Amino acid sequence: MKVGIFADTHDHLDNIRRVVKMFNDLKVDCVLFAGDLVSTFAVPPLRQLNCKIFGCFGDNEGNKTGLLGGFRVIGEIQDAPACYTLEDGTRVVIVHMERQLDEFQGEFDIAIYGHTHRPNIKRDEQGRLFINPGETSGWTFNAPTVALLETETEKVEILSIDMSSPLPSWEEDRRSRAAIAGRNTSSLVDSPRRHGDTEEKT
Repeated sequence: MKVGIFADTHDHLDNIRRVVKMFNDLKVDCVLFAGDLVSTFAVPPLRQLNCKIFGCFGDNEGNKTGLLGGFRVIGEIQDAPACYTLEDGTRVVIVHMERQLDEFQGEFDIAIYGHTHRPNIKRDEQGRLFINPGETSGWTFNAPTVALLETETEKVEILSIDMSSPLPSWEEDRRSRAAIAGRNTSSLVDSPRRHGDTEEKT
């Protein structure tokens, strides 16, 4: 499976939208999130993902109840440690701070964490993979990143988020998507009958 991983968005809506586009372009099978989305208004851009997202809360979430509700549409979010088994059987545990794994006794193949805002890839003494994708926001180090994981080989790449291209405003983007959806609906409703089609007579 191809898995997109990100963390520490801290309400940077433009970078969230960039990450969504990155993951969609990469055709990832699912997305994992390691906390600190922060506000509920950061959820709507994630609805454009073409796959499910699974994550954990960070230490800066402003409205957990609201985030829980928002995530019901796009996937699932839990308190850390959050355990998920991916479609290919890979066992993943997601925390925000790595120390949240200190007392964790569950079995896992891959651990995802954030909080430091610095990307890191390592293995523990048991050979289990630990991934910190770095910060999505770029607020701290001005070098926003995500991670891309291939579960079969456990190959991990740290990918930089390209901030050089300006984005349309969220409202412009929303109107554009609504217009496209409207045209698609209209073409389905108004499409002419093909040659040879006949109406059913009553």
